[in-house]
Amino acid sequence: MENIKAQKLLNKIQRDLMRNGIISNTLVEDLKELRKLVVEENIPLLAKALRLTYEHIAENEDFEIAIPDDDPIVEVEDGEEIEVTDEEPSEEITGQESLEYMLSLMADHSNKVNELELREYVKALKEEAGEDY
Repeated sequence: MENIKAQKLLNKIQRDLMRNGIISNTLVEDLKELRKLVVEENIPLLAKALRLTYEHIAENEDFEIAIPDDDPIVEVEDGEEIEVTDEEPSEEITGQESLEYMLSLMADHSNKVNELELREYVKALKEEAGEDY
């Protein structure tokens, strides 16, 4: 995001989220305002992610989308690919942590890895809403 106002609003949303958690009415309004600024900058991926996010929060009073999984590690053993899994159980991630992570991706959306993860969020939000993707 190049717009200073959009950057400041994103920072405000992140601070509020960290301090107060998900307070749906103010969060939804801030996300709607941020979306307007993103649309002005012509960043369709962020606009879509923000719209789906505030619609999801308004409907569920929470953010129920998990952080996208990392790609599995694949090793080749005896000419056969084997997926390697972590032996340690992963800790429970809250919706707030997932939302904080998604917002951090938006701050540097032009990074290719961040863009891919944002697309995963959009896909998950669409699936949750029952939309085709």
